[in-house]
Amino acid sequence: MSNETAKRMVHCVKLQKELEGLDEVPFDGHPLGQRIYDNVSKQAWKMWVEHMKMLMNEYRLNLGTPEAQEFLLGQMENYFFGEGAALPPDFVAPTH
Repeated sequence: MSNETAKRMVHCVKLQKELEGLDEVPFDGHPLGQRIYDNVSKQAWKMWVEHMKMLMNEYRLNLGTPEAQEFLLGQMENYFFGEGAALPPDFVAPTH
């Protein structure tokens, strides 16, 4: 038996397949954090973090404000469990 702990697998709601789950609950104490922990893979969480950076830049969010935090929580819920988080109306995807 190896010393490595078994990876926790989840059926990822974003990518629709069995993938490795997060190591800990994000936003501990918030119901959305537990939902994400139970249903979102590490891979999808990394995608969200990149999406969140874009939202923060586009909307110039200050995460020190409750309004910005609530906005991001709403976007996060929509990203994983809704129709998908909306891009800002004037957002243009970077062309690499």
